[in-house]
Amino acid sequence: MPTAKPSRTAAQRALLGQLEHIAQGLGETFAPFCEVVVHDLLDPGHAIAAIHNNLSGRAVGDPATELGLARIADPAYAPVLANYANRFADGRQAKSTSIGIKDAEGRYVAALCLNVDLTLFKSLQSAMGQFVQVDAQAAPAESLDPAGADAIRARIDRYAAARASTPRALKADERRALLQELKAEGLLQLRHAMQTVAAHLGVSRATVYSDAR
Repeated sequence: MPTAKPSRTAAQRALLGQLEHIAQGLGETFAPFCEVVVHDLLDPGHAIAAIHNNLSGRAVGDPATELGLARIADPAYAPVLANYANRFADGRQAKSTSIGIKDAEGRYVAALCLNVDLTLFKSLQSAMGQFVQVDAQAAPAESLDPAGADAIRARIDRYAAARASTPRALKADERRALLQELKAEGLLQLRHAMQTVAAHLGVSRATVYSDAR
């Protein structure tokens, strides 16, 4: 005879339903590199309630993992385990995050798990590492960056960070105040200063000249 489904409260059913919507959204956002799984911990023998971007070869109705069983057994188990090393059944490296979901009584009833396939990213990392390598001994000392540009960019970054912003997200009045500070500090007298400021702020040189008046 088939095993009866475990009983759930209305609140638990609603929680699981909302979690499945969240999983769907995450799956669509991070496809195709991230598998998103909803585990129903009230039914450990058939725990997988939903799976998006299936990378592990599992299916809806498969049993809970060891981690899921540990949560079921211990309400004090860590609610979030982030970015831990994992591996798919075929040997591919993965990075996983597991988030336990409790009901109003403090019982783990579900878990949301994300498993990122690192295969492509490892290949890209290797390729990019090779691409950005330079041989300092192979060429004469040269820089395409005007002298003082780093100091200007660092000063702009500090100004933006102090306002919980980024250089390109500064408002017009903040940008004008910044230019006045750069002017007072003599940074606008450096070679190609206006060009450097314009590029870092993402505005035209005409705007920089206007703001610096």
